[in-house]
Amino acid sequence: MRTRALLTPLVLAAVTTAGLTVAAPSALAAGPDISVTNTKAHLDQLQSIANANGGNRSTGRPGYKASVDWVRAKLDAAGYTTTVQSFSTSSGTSYNLVADLPGGDASSVVMFGAHLDSVAVGPGINDNGSGSAGILETALAYAASGQTPRNHVRFGFWGAEELGLLGSKYYVGQLTSTQRSAIKSYQNFDMIASPNVGYFVYDDNAVGNGVRDDFTAYYNSKGLPWEYIDVQGRSDHAAFRSSGIATGGIFSGAETIKTSAQASKWGGTAGQAFDACYHRACDTNTNLDLVALDRNVDTIGYMVWRYAAKNYGTTTPPTGSNLLANPGFEAGAVSWTGTSGPITSSSSRPAHSGTWKLWLGGNGTTATESEQQTVTIPSTATTAKLSFWGRFDTAETGSTVYDTLKVQAVVAGVTTTLATYSNVGADATWAQRSFDLSAYRGKSVTVKLLATEDSSAQTSFVIDDTALTTT
Repeated sequence: MRTRALLTPLVLAAVTTAGLTVAAPSALAAGPDISVTNTKAHLDQLQSIANANGGNRSTGRPGYKASVDWVRAKLDAAGYTTTVQSFSTSSGTSYNLVADLPGGDASSVVMFGAHLDSVAVGPGINDNGSGSAGILETALAYAASGQTPRNHVRFGFWGAEELGLLGSKYYVGQLTSTQRSAIKSYQNFDMIASPNVGYFVYDDNAVGNGVRDDFTAYYNSKGLPWEYIDVQGRSDHAAFRSSGIATGGIFSGAETIKTSAQASKWGGTAGQAFDACYHRACDTNTNLDLVALDRNVDTIGYMVWRYAAKNYGTTTPPTGSNLLANPGFEAGAVSWTGTSGPITSSSSRPAHSGTWKLWLGGNGTTATESEQQTVTIPSTATTAKLSFWGRFDTAETGSTVYDTLKVQAVVAGVTTTLATYSNVGADATWAQRSFDLSAYRGKSVTVKLLATEDSSAQTSFVIDDTALTTT
């Protein structure tokens, strides 16, 4: 969190309370279980870097550059495309590290960030090693999950935040107007494991109210009380907010004193700071609430999975004639071949429209199910696009892939998997997926939807309103 001397103190009198009584958890898709063990290991590594470099990781000092290099190596090994930006400050050269996951719609970017630098007097493990380690581990987990993002996913690790948010300001300032407009949301994570913890959700940007509400809905689903907070421009979302980008974030408290009501709600000690080691040498890897860290890295995971798949309306609606027969399944199993039973009007899972839909999986036992339909794409077509609406829910937990849905195109006996979805990050909100089949113009194509479940908990892949259209 940005140094206190540069800004107005963070006053919690401006906070709106969500209430002392927690509502029953809402129905919400389970997010991935991001490893708190791995996240803590990242924090231990940042502590080791500080120990080897004068006790800090601050801008202009060797510990900061060593932190950037270490994080970059982890992301490079996971398949990210990384870029390091250098810029000048009063304390010397600083660096931003930006990591892009290949794929997704480049005109629809979802971004997640945290500052990587510490103050000069200490290693900065809660402020803000915690946020940096949280987005790092989530980035690694997402890359390993096999998810196919709808949107382009980007992570930012900012330098010189403690000198006045300089790194994030520099990053936004270097963007063209087209690049800025491509960023659909930016989410910030600054101090997520304060030892006298609070659970605060940014509420300082009306454009980002949808992001804010997704954070609070997730906390509600876990039965976790929260409070709104206006962080008064004290962290790296500020430059994005000023550019009209939807922003949001979470925060676990800094130098402000916890009230009795907050202690009743969250535990901890009333009359003491949320983080008594804020901007001090004692902000080490022992200055952490690991339960809070665990909860908040799972929150990051939920938001990354959700926003990577979020429909921002950038998918072009189907145009032209639909080559698929019975595309909404309202005629039952007519025109589709495969497993008997998944095309259903059961009320246990809703249809996107009408009554019938394709419900693959949901068995909770070892099973493989599929449905397919063969069409010929005209050689005279300019484009060919496959699309469908899907909602996926699961009883699985954790970040291990157990159950999958593969979207495949079979041409002349050769199967190409267009996308793989899984229990990890399953989201019960309807979202449209689309795929370019222009390479198959003039050919007979079998569109196949293949689901596989293991022997444990169920995952349901519900699909409706399919289309294969040409122009």
